[in-house]
Amino acid sequence: MKRRMIALMLLAGFVAAQTGGPHAKENALPTKPPAPTDVAPNSSGYRIGEQDLLNITVWKEPELSGPVVVRPDGKITLPLVNDIQASGLTPAELRDLLSEKLRPFVTVPEVTVAVREINSRKVFVIGQIAHEGSYRINSSTTVLQIIAEAGGLNEFANRKRIYVLRKENGAQVRLSFNYDKVVKGKDASQDVLLRPGDTIVVP
Repeated sequence: MKRRMIALMLLAGFVAAQTGGPHAKENALPTKPPAPTDVAPNSSGYRIGEQDLLNITVWKEPELSGPVVVRPDGKITLPLVNDIQASGLTPAELRDLLSEKLRPFVTVPEVTVAVREINSRKVFVIGQIAHEGSYRINSSTTVLQIIAEAGGLNEFANRKRIYVLRKENGAQVRLSFNYDKVVKGKDASQDVLLRPGDTIVVP
C-alpha cells in the first residue's frame, strides 16, 4: 500500500513539473501588448513633408533604390528621373508618380515608398521657456503638452499672454493661450491641436 502511494506521489510530481504546476498560469509573464501607433507615416492619410527621410525601393534595380531626404524645396532626386516633387504627396501617390517616370527606363517598374523618419512635423517654442527650440508633434499634440516637453515656463513668463503663431491661407494668425486657465480647466478650448510650423511664443 505504501509503495502504491509513493508511486502515485512521484507520478503527480512528474506531471506538475511538465505542466508548470497548478499555478503555472498565474506565474506566467503577461504578454506585452503592441505599442500604440499614433502616427502612421505610410498610411493613405499621411502627407510627406520637407526633411522627411524616405526609403525608395525599385524591384531588381538596386542602383535606383535607397534612402533619400526630402529637400527644403519639397523635392527629391533619383537617377534617371532627376528632381521629383515629393512634399505634399502621400507615399502611395509618390509611388505611382515614380512608377510613371521610370516606365521609359524600366520594364514594368515595381516601386515601394516608405517613410523611415518624420522630420517635417515640428513646432517651435521661443521666449520665457526652460528649453527653446523645435519639437516633433503628432496628430494629437497640444500647446500644453509641448510646454511641458520644453521644461515648463520660466519664473518671469507672462502665463496669461502666451500665444501661437500660425500661417493660414498665406496669412499669419495669432491664437491666444492662457496657461493658468487651461491648467485649471477653465478654458480647455485654448489648448489647441498644433500643426507643423506653429510657433509657441512665451512672452
